[in-house]
Amino acid sequence: MRLATFNLLHGRSLTDGLVDPDRLAAAVTALDADVLALQEVDHDQSRSGNHDLTAIAAHALDAPEHRFAAAVVGTPGEAFRPLTHDDDGHGEPRYGVGLISRHPVTTWQVTRLRPAPVRSPVYAPGPGGGLILLRDEPRVVLAAVLDTPHGPLTVAATHLSFVPGWNIHQLRQVVRALRALPAPRILLGDLNLPAWAARLASGWRPLGRRPTYPAGQPRVQLDHALADRHAFDQLPPVTAVTTPRSTISDHRPLLVDLGP
Repeated sequence: MRLATFNLLHGRSLTDGLVDPDRLAAAVTALDADVLALQEVDHDQSRSGNHDLTAIAAHALDAPEHRFAAAVVGTPGEAFRPLTHDDDGHGEPRYGVGLISRHPVTTWQVTRLRPAPVRSPVYAPGPGGGLILLRDEPRVVLAAVLDTPHGPLTVAATHLSFVPGWNIHQLRQVVRALRALPAPRILLGDLNLPAWAARLASGWRPLGRRPTYPAGQPRVQLDHALADRHAFDQLPPVTAVTTPRSTISDHRPLLVDLGP
C-alpha cells in the first residue's frame, strides 16, 4: 500500500506559472498512490481554470473515493472568508485540502481549525515572489476511515498554519480530533513544521524522513506522514520512502510504501 501527500500549489508549475489540468493529471498518475492527501487545492477558482482539482487527481489514480474540504471561500492572499456551519461556499471559488483513496471509505470527518490571530511573513515562490506579510487563513482537517486489506485504517489530510507556534497548537488539536476515529491512524500533510517538531508536538512517529521543500533542492521536510503507535503494531512495515521530482508545485510529494 502506497501513501502519499502532495502540496499542489493549486497545480501551478514554477516553470511557466500556468495550471494545466493534463499536466496535473500526469503528475498525480506518476505517484501511483493508493491513498493521496492533497494540500493547496483549488475548487472552481479562475486561476486554475475553474476545475475541481481533487476530482482530476482522483480520476488520474482511478480511485473511486475522493473528497474535497474547503478551508475558505475565496482566494488566499486576495479575498476570502471562513466557512461556518450554515455556509459551505457552494457555487463559489473555494480552497482547501483533498483526500483520495482506492480503498472504500466507511466514514468521513471534517474538523475546522481557527487561523492565527497575527500576520506572519512568508516566502512567495516564482517570478516577482519574495517575503510578504500575510494574514493567516482558517485550516481544515479531512479524515476518512478506510476499509483496507489490513483492516480499518484512519487517514487524515491537513495543511497547518505557517505561523510559528500556532501550527504546533493546531497539530495538537488534530491529534485530539482523530482520537474519535478508529486506530491505527495516519496523518498526511504539509504541517509547516520540521520533522523533530512534528514528532514532539503530536507524540506520533514519522513513517519517513526526507526533505520536501523547496522542490528544486529540498532542504527541509514540511510534508509528513505521521502514525500513531497502533500503526506500527497493526500495519505492514515501511519498505520505501521517496520524494520524486514533479512537474508542478514548489514542494515535492512524499511517498511511503507499506508492505512488500
